[in-house]
Amino acid sequence: MARAKRLVHPKGRRVQTFLRLLRYTFLRGLAVWIALVVGIFLTIMVANMGGYVDKIKKAQIEESINMQVFQNPAYQNLTTEEKRKLAQQLIQLEIERLELDKPFIRFDKYFWKSRAFRYLGDALVLDFGFAEHIHSTSGSKKVWIIIQERLPYSVLLFTTASLIVFLTSIFVALILSRRYGSIWDRMSVSLAPLSTAPAWFYGIILIMIFAAQLRLLPFGGFVSIPPPKTMLAYAFSVVQHMVLPLLAWFIAYIFASVYSWRTFFLIYSSEDYVEMAKAKGVPGRALERRYILRPTLPPIITSFALMLIGAWMGAIITESVFNWPGLGSLYMQAINGFDTPVIVGLTMIYAYLLGITVFLLDFIYAIVDPRIKVGGGSTA
Repeated sequence: MARAKRLVHPKGRRVQTFLRLLRYTFLRGLAVWIALVVGIFLTIMVANMGGYVDKIKKAQIEESINMQVFQNPAYQNLTTEEKRKLAQQLIQLEIERLELDKPFIRFDKYFWKSRAFRYLGDALVLDFGFAEHIHSTSGSKKVWIIIQERLPYSVLLFTTASLIVFLTSIFVALILSRRYGSIWDRMSVSLAPLSTAPAWFYGIILIMIFAAQLRLLPFGGFVSIPPPKTMLAYAFSVVQHMVLPLLAWFIAYIFASVYSWRTFFLIYSSEDYVEMAKAKGVPGRALERRYILRPTLPPIITSFALMLIGAWMGAIITESVFNWPGLGSLYMQAINGFDTPVIVGLTMIYAYLLGITVFLLDFIYAIVDPRIKVGGGSTA
């Protein structure tokens, strides 16, 4: 049997590898897709409170239209009964326009006609429809335009914050792993619990110190009002407004990251092949690069990718504290206003980012770690 395997033609071996890769890609993609569908449907159900939000919206419509009809001078010549009939007609038209007259979820054989499943189908093809209360600066209520308008702000702030935390933690962790047991190493271990507090907590403290007391930095926002006219002054103003949220995010995550990677590097630096490389006289820098950093690349890449997505998802309160006009503050605004299309749209964007990241990580592992074969397990 082993001899037969050795005699397989190279072309046939490539075909087998391709088929195995294709099968693996299909199964992984299917698993990610099923997880996305289930996650988005649950989000739709939660965002609508299982249909209870429909009652809230109907009550808001009735209150708003009744106020418009009974307090509008244009209808002052109408009798109370005529005003009531007019209000009922307008309320019914608005309910039909928003399709609130149709059941949110059905538990019969026509369950697929529920609005929840229609919302699910639209969300999966990135058709988020129109927001109910929120609009973009240009006045558009299309959810995709609203998200596109806010996305660059979150990318700028939290991608920068994640890069700073990630690169700093890797650099400091490597240094500490060389000095295991030193006072700096023990200090890093004792400071790790500081990362249990969220970024917005440190943000409030930093605002009180540097904005309220010392008046060195702005309280929040993206740029000064009115905005500077020159490009250089505008960029400087943006950097000023980024300092406090970046510093809050850095303090909240750097200590746990340093402790985590310092532990990783210590584990890998004690492996037998590292000791053998040391015995052969491999220089320290080359030893770290080839025998310590290279094996830790898969978890390092995973950590950075999930940190980046987690930063965007976990930015809701942090952006609200600093009045940063990104996806986090948009999420909070949508939750407070029961704006279901915006909530589902944002969740869908996050879900796709996470799903694509998880899907691609397996292939990245095969590139950075030669011991791994995609779809074929570890090499012998």
